[in-house]
Amino acid sequence: MNRILVIDDDTELCELLAEYLKPEGFQITSVHDGEQGLQSAMSDPGGYDLIVLDIMLPGMNGFDVLQRLRSHLDTPVLMLTARDEEVDRIVGLEMGADDYLPKPFNPRELIARARAILRRTRDRHEKSGAPATPEMISVGDIEMDTGSRIVRRNGEKVELTSVEFGCLEMLLRAAGHVVTREQLAEGVLGRALTAFDRSVDVHLSSLRKKLGHRFGELERIKTVRGAGYVYANPSRSEKNSAPK
Repeated sequence: MNRILVIDDDTELCELLAEYLKPEGFQITSVHDGEQGLQSAMSDPGGYDLIVLDIMLPGMNGFDVLQRLRSHLDTPVLMLTARDEEVDRIVGLEMGADDYLPKPFNPRELIARARAILRRTRDRHEKSGAPATPEMISVGDIEMDTGSRIVRRNGEKVELTSVEFGCLEMLLRAAGHVVTREQLAEGVLGRALTAFDRSVDVHLSSLRKKLGHRFGELERIKTVRGAGYVYANPSRSEKNSAPK
């Protein structure tokens, strides 16, 4: 049974989520302020499979809770945001949230998001425990070890969230070719994109900041309008520019 910690001061919402989630095989613990929620998560490290975190909380807001969590735990976090506050969603994802869900939402959608995050986390743990030889992916100045999940740029380690790592892996494997937003969502978030869903775009924006927007004269991660994203492939560029 998956254990979920819900940190939200809306007691009626917490009761509703418990009502919907328990029959689906989830064990729910609800806490109604930020400090108490942080304490609950920290006092039981590894005990919760997912944290559902609201931004607007008394005592300590959701951003502060997330920042403290990420300095100690890698437990997946699904953030709840106000429907019109796109800035909050962007900030939450950049700070390490795995996904977000705008309020108000259908509880069935939260169940779907929770299952996608848990499935992705389980798959990652299974891969990390596999005896297979770790694979090294090298494109330009980036080296990725899929076994240890370490990324280096020019030999220096770059700290990435699990979602950023997944996006980068897909892009590196297809370097020089378009990877659609839908492919990234399905492959990394484990779900289909919804209307006005910018979660993939935000993760890619964060990747650009961490890796650098350019690699030499090349744009590292190029947006192809209406199609998706392309990671620069130096070898293809050199072939294309070579004199004939």
